[in-house]
Amino acid sequence: MLALAEAGGPVHAEWVATSQDIPRRFCDNILLQLRRAGLINSQRGPDGGYWLARSPGEISLADVIRVTEGVEQAAKPFPKAAAPLEEIWARLHDHEHTLLREITLADIMTSGGPPP
Repeated sequence: MLALAEAGGPVHAEWVATSQDIPRRFCDNILLQLRRAGLINSQRGPDGGYWLARSPGEISLADVIRVTEGVEQAAKPFPKAAAPLEEIWARLHDHEHTLLREITLADIMTSGGPPP
């Protein structure tokens, strides 16, 4: 997604795979998932390629992770002595999700992190 954001226009899958040093088939699968989720657009042909469906400032890390990693399943209840950790784990997960929703591709491109 960052490679597409930095490219600023249509780029071929081969370019994405090469620029990110990942296998082409792996790249194709990721691009397909992102396209199906509506995060990127694509067009076939020599003038085609892949590009972001929205501006980098409108795409959060949570959007990307939800597509590429899936939605985390609810954890099984913590057993016995570890039961008090269940609430802590839930709070940690909530904080993580909040942070990922706040950080956009534009933030990473400009500063490497969330806005101050």
